[in-house]
Amino acid sequence: MIEVQNLSKHYGDKKAVDNISFKAEDGEILGFLGPNGAGKSTTMNILTGYISSTSGKALIDGIDILEEPLKAKSKIGYLPELPPLYLDMTVKEYLNFIYDLKKCKLPRNTHLKDICSLVKIEHVYNRIIKNLSKGYKQRVGLAQALVGNPNVLILDEPTVGLDPKQIIEIRTLIKKLGRNHTVILSSHILSEVQAVCDKIVVINEGKIVADDTEDNLSQRLSSDHRITVRIEGEQRKVTEFLEGMKNVVKVDIGARHSDDVIEYRVEAKEGADIRRELFIGCAERGYIILEMKSSELTLEDIFLRLTMGEAITDGGED
Repeated sequence: MIEVQNLSKHYGDKKAVDNISFKAEDGEILGFLGPNGAGKSTTMNILTGYISSTSGKALIDGIDILEEPLKAKSKIGYLPELPPLYLDMTVKEYLNFIYDLKKCKLPRNTHLKDICSLVKIEHVYNRIIKNLSKGYKQRVGLAQALVGNPNVLILDEPTVGLDPKQIIEIRTLIKKLGRNHTVILSSHILSEVQAVCDKIVVINEGKIVADDTEDNLSQRLSSDHRITVRIEGEQRKVTEFLEGMKNVVKVDIGARHSDDVIEYRVEAKEGADIRRELFIGCAERGYIILEMKSSELTLEDIFLRLTMGEAITDGGED
C-alpha cells in the first residue's frame, strides 16, 4: 500500500506540493494525473525517495520513506520516464547488475528468466541495449523495476514514444502486474489511464483536486443529467409520454431524421436514472428506441474541468 499524508514540498516561497493526501491500496492501479507544473513529478520524486518533503509523510507498506529510506525503497520498483539503462551492457549483464545492486535474495537465474518472460524480452537477452528499439528499451526498464519482486511499482509515462502495438502490450502487462502489486501510473495519455487504472488522483497547482473512480468523478462533475434518445413514433405522443415520466424535468426536441424518427433531449432530476423506465415505457407503447446515450463526461472533460479550478473530493477522506 502507498499512503501520502499531508505532504508538502516548498522551494523557497513556492509551494510545489501543498498538504496533499491520498492512498493506493494493495492490488490497486492508481492513475496520477496533472498538468505541467502541477506538482506531479515532485510527488513522484518524494515517493521514490529521490527528494525529501518539507513536511508530511510518504509511506510505502507502512514504512516512512524519509525515516527508513533503504527499507522503504526495497519495496519499490521504479520506472522513470527515461529508463535508467546502461546502453553498452547486454540485457543480461544489465539485469544481473540490477539484481546485485538491489541485493536480491530470490534465485537469480529463475527470477530473471521469469521477469524476461513476463515482459517478453527473452529473445533480446544477449543483445546490447543501445541496439534495441525504444519499445524494447522500455521493456528492459520495466524489467529492472520488477527485479526483487517489489510490492509497489511506480511507473512514470511508461508508454511514451511507443507504437500502438507496443502501447497495447505494455498496458496489458501493467493490468496484469496490478493483480499482485500496488501500482502508481503517471501519464499524460488520458486514454491510457482510462484503460488501465482503478482509481484516479488529479493534482493541480500543488493540491489534490480529485481522488475517486472515473465513473464517480463523471457523475459528480456533470452539471446536468440528460439523455439523448432517438425514438421512432408519433412526436406528440412520444413527447407526452416522456414529459409524463416520474423523474423527468424537461424534454427538448432535437434533430428530426424522418417524419417519425426524432431525437429527444430528456433532462432528469439529479441522481435519477430513467433509462429502464424509458425503455419499458417505449416498448409498451410500440415506440422504437434507435439510439440512447447519456451526457456523462469523458476523462478528458473531467481533467479539463478539474484543472481549470473546479475541485472536488471523494466526500469522505481528506
